[in-house]
Amino acid sequence: MHQKSDVLWLSVSPFLKCFDQRLLGQLTRGNTIRRWQYCQTIDEPCSVTDVVKSLHEYLKSRTPADPSHPYPKVHLMGHGVSGIIGLLYTRQYPDYVASLTLLSVSDQPAINWQAHYYALRHLLPCSREIILGQMTRLLFGQQAPRFTKALSQLLSKDLDSNITLHSIAHKTQIPSGGVDVPLLVCNGEIDDITGTQPALNWHKQLKEGDRYWQCPEGNHFFHFQQYKETAKVIADYWAELPKPLSMSSMGDRIETRSTTPTMQVSAHKLTPPKQPSEQYYQTHHSFIANHLN
Repeated sequence: MHQKSDVLWLSVSPFLKCFDQRLLGQLTRGNTIRRWQYCQTIDEPCSVTDVVKSLHEYLKSRTPADPSHPYPKVHLMGHGVSGIIGLLYTRQYPDYVASLTLLSVSDQPAINWQAHYYALRHLLPCSREIILGQMTRLLFGQQAPRFTKALSQLLSKDLDSNITLHSIAHKTQIPSGGVDVPLLVCNGEIDDITGTQPALNWHKQLKEGDRYWQCPEGNHFFHFQQYKETAKVIADYWAELPKPLSMSSMGDRIETRSTTPTMQVSAHKLTPPKQPSEQYYQTHHSFIANHLN
């Protein structure tokens, strides 16, 4: 790669993007960060293929800094479902990607928090509200009741309004494995969503030069609570790559690119739990995997 590359943060969950801001703010210190946002509308089909296609159309439309290269490569990043979109895109269009950074993505990519939610809907004779409360504790740890209620409402909006891989009637299958470009995988140490042994399982998929980092005491949204540590790991990884990131001459910034009108969502500042949740579900992840097969 003969030209410097920018960073593109993928965001397909507008109601959860408030948890990305701390990390992005830390990473924009010197780096050009662009945010590509996909907003699912009521009349659109829920299609991962369409999201990947839309992302490709955007990357093809970018103006190259070097005329000798028809398309500028980018460092793709994403958390959760957004990371899965980045994984699928990189597998399909590796020539457009300089590196891929995944946060809170399982070695079995289809097993995300939505898969856990729908599996619990099948397993437990409970209301939607009770199950969303349980999912809040799995994703964020033990919180005060008012925070649990607020977070449950965000998860509910995410299920109803954003791109999802699963539903009660449909289960998406995504093959395990890595990508051809340099890969950094970051997961939380106590994240029940990514499995009981995510480090061991991911290391089987990584090639030479790829890296895996486990955030100490981190849950599914570790990049919100431990954003400084996460930013340092990502920046150090970028520094190890063959070419440095492009530096913004205009100072720190985040540029947003959307394929549909951006939803206006206010950022909710939450108090991180002082201690991780003591509830561990040793057999829960195996149940989810069997449920998807």
